[in-house]
Amino acid sequence: MASISRNLRRSLTPDRLRLLLLLSQHPREYVTAECHRPVVLHKRGPDILHDPWFNRGTAFSMTERDRLGIRGLLPPNVVSSQQQIDRFMLDLKRLQKYARDGPSDTLALAKWRILNRLHDRNETMYYKVLINNIEEYAPIVYTPTVGLVCQNYSGLFRRPRGMYFSSEDRGEMMSMVYNWPADQVDMIVVTDGSRILGLGDLGVQGIGIAIGKLDLYVAAAGINPQRVLPVMIDVGTNNEKLLKDPLYLGLQEHRLEGDEYVSVIDEFMEAVFTRWPNVIVQFEDFQSKWAFRLLQRYRKTYRMFNDDVQGTAGVAIAGLLGAVRAQGRPMIDFPKQRIVVAGAGSAGIGVVNAASRTMARMLGNNEVAFESARSQFWIVDAHGLITEDRADIDPDARPFARRKGELGHQGLSEGASLVEVVKKVKPDVILGLSAVGGLFSKEVLEALKDSSSSRPAIFAMSNPTKNGDGKIGHSNQGNNMYLFPGIGLGTLLSGARVISDGMLQAAAERLASYMKEEEVLQGIIYPPISRIRDITKEVAAAVVREAVAEDLAEGYREMDARELARLNEEETIEYVKTNMWSPVYPTIIYRKD
Repeated sequence: MASISRNLRRSLTPDRLRLLLLLSQHPREYVTAECHRPVVLHKRGPDILHDPWFNRGTAFSMTERDRLGIRGLLPPNVVSSQQQIDRFMLDLKRLQKYARDGPSDTLALAKWRILNRLHDRNETMYYKVLINNIEEYAPIVYTPTVGLVCQNYSGLFRRPRGMYFSSEDRGEMMSMVYNWPADQVDMIVVTDGSRILGLGDLGVQGIGIAIGKLDLYVAAAGINPQRVLPVMIDVGTNNEKLLKDPLYLGLQEHRLEGDEYVSVIDEFMEAVFTRWPNVIVQFEDFQSKWAFRLLQRYRKTYRMFNDDVQGTAGVAIAGLLGAVRAQGRPMIDFPKQRIVVAGAGSAGIGVVNAASRTMARMLGNNEVAFESARSQFWIVDAHGLITEDRADIDPDARPFARRKGELGHQGLSEGASLVEVVKKVKPDVILGLSAVGGLFSKEVLEALKDSSSSRPAIFAMSNPTKNGDGKIGHSNQGNNMYLFPGIGLGTLLSGARVISDGMLQAAAERLASYMKEEEVLQGIIYPPISRIRDITKEVAAAVVREAVAEDLAEGYREMDARELARLNEEETIEYVKTNMWSPVYPTIIYRKD
């Protein structure tokens, strides 16, 4: 092909050459990396400097200053983006000592404030700082610090970010979505603030979790920050403290329930998918009774998923499969694992559902397989072991309630404590997915010594790290951020109209296989956060390939479904990488309206 020189052809591997030949058949829109696309603006002068999407401060070259009408509005010295970051990091280390508001304001919250100010004035630089220091700052913009941010959001609010829909906006949402300035939105994270990180009902202040989640979609998955949208649906709050707080920014009325509540969410979904038909909506921190119901209501119609139910489950499955490998056994032995789960909320039941489906698939995906998988789980909530004798049992937990015939020979009964269950069951794994602090006590861990496994695994996956006992711990590495960015990116780039169980399973299995054998045998189940962009790239590619295999893919931009199907594994990874945004100042072109 004329556009690829003979010397270049000789220097490339056959696979790399084939990919280049394939890419060369597509319009320039595909082969141009996501971060290098020029931006056309219809404004200039101070308006650009006040817009965090396009402001680059002293990094504007003199040519750009002339072209955009900002010469003289900035100091004359032009600095590089790296010099800007070096200066900011120096200031950050110095200023974080003085950015606290008093004894209740932690160092982590001080860092959040400083980073948030950078976010308000220069988005590209903000994400470059975040990506380059992801291990240090992911816990600041996401869990655990985001929980503290949400608790104090009304007092921290300075500049609006995202959109707010409330029960008072019923009948107006279809027009409201056109108030958002972006013509294209790829990713929405939406919450109703009813169950923020196990901290309970935080009402409108829960917007902080949607903002933090999207920061990681940008940093880890390379979703363009100009095409993300955090959303709060304010249907009131049942938090009496907030109802009486004069500084609270949300509706000071009790939450809508029943059909009234559902009608608000229905209107929101119809509005956003009418304006942005290809958007992906991630539901975040909805209380359990709505999390499952809304997931089942929308998942076959819209591109959506619930991270608490499906994302947590995927990360847990990846960990569970890794634990099997760490025991020196093949992953196909997973259905033999005896698993005790502490927590029966949306995350806990979501994990059990997904793990039992994985076991059943390995056993043949028939009725006998599902029954065998069900029998491998013991669920313990705040009232103890869940059995058929439980009054008013949660419908979502009912399939996994232990049956009377199973209890006798195990010496267990309804309401048995976690310690009792661990002693009698002798599990291979215990999973913590509850907001109650101190569950894995010394007594529980001592009981685990008698496990039937030579190397039992403990997954303390609960949020937040501070709740109940007043002590601050460290976030477990089994964090949802290993999966949700890749699920979102893979769905976007495949053009899949829905997010199937198979796509979620492919994401979890790719994460489980990401670690090298020697790392797993050392007990390292999850990779370091410093590799998050590479992890996300691999997970997204697995999601794309599964969407193609299930005939769900419709393509993205100029890459249609047939062309996606022709990509091999390596080419799919390269396709994903090319479409990941990176924080590079783009070429800005001014054009009059």
